[in-house]
Amino acid sequence: MTWKTDEPFLLKPAFKDYLWGGDRLRGEYHKETDLSPLAESWECSTHPDGTSLALIDQKEIPMTEVLKRHPEILGTHPRTRDTLPILIKLIDAKNDLSVQVHPDDDYARIHEHGSLGKSEFWYVLEAEPGASLIYGFSQDVTEEQVRQGIVDGTIQKYLQKVPVRRNDVFFVQAGTVHAIGKGIVIAEIQESSNLTYRLYDYNRRDRNGNLRELHVEKALDVLNLHSSAEPAQPMRLLRYQPGYASELLTRCRYFEVERILLNTALSASVPYQTASSSFEVLMCVQGKGVITGKDFRIPFLKGSTIFLPADSESMFLSGKAELLAINC
Repeated sequence: MTWKTDEPFLLKPAFKDYLWGGDRLRGEYHKETDLSPLAESWECSTHPDGTSLALIDQKEIPMTEVLKRHPEILGTHPRTRDTLPILIKLIDAKNDLSVQVHPDDDYARIHEHGSLGKSEFWYVLEAEPGASLIYGFSQDVTEEQVRQGIVDGTIQKYLQKVPVRRNDVFFVQAGTVHAIGKGIVIAEIQESSNLTYRLYDYNRRDRNGNLRELHVEKALDVLNLHSSAEPAQPMRLLRYQPGYASELLTRCRYFEVERILLNTALSASVPYQTASSSFEVLMCVQGKGVITGKDFRIPFLKGSTIFLPADSESMFLSGKAELLAINC
């Protein structure tokens, strides 16, 4: 490689064609794939179920290979441990996703061959009028009520539906029953895990005509059966600086997500620097711009995702765009 390890690079995602997906990622977020429907793009991932590619020296190199050669680009944060601990996705829900739950780290380590569990964060990019999602139970339930509700289809009366608008945020702790509703496009930041226990799926059939598999016993092992408070949108404070504004969307033990509103119309560019303790990922979710350094220039637009190595060289952002900045 002639690439220098303190320079950022674009990522090319892995794609998923789950039956509930649509075509907005292709049309609005510039994803190039023949898969249809296009449900998810795994923007930054080293998970074996879908590894993203690094665009370096005009080549497409699996992120697993880049990190094998250069683990130092992840930084010194203890969660990295020479591996990428998070997975970043775009999700287009043309139809309702299944009602599901994810295990925590302890359960996954014991029952899923040492895997990580899956807590996740959602940032709503698009929401059709009347869109909603499922977040927790609206009342305390018993295992028997859940089992019977799955059999006779009445489980929906126990689920808490939450209206959704663009720019809403949700943190979904492992163990919380949930489902993204139709008409929603989100950015999802999660632990690097693909463990999903499907609890209910509206008796839908796959492309071969078979009912989709449920994972009721494992789901009940990890499910929080208590009612959840309806998630209120947190107070958010924009901090203004020349050329951009920023706000913290979430900070948890797994990752931190910040939103950046870039507008350099009145200034040539904005300096940007990563810390030595963690890599950073920039995902453009609106607009377009350019990131430049001494020996590189990377244009980006809506749907682009850029990996910034820990302790990167000095760089500058310019353009008019909305970006998510993710690190550990």
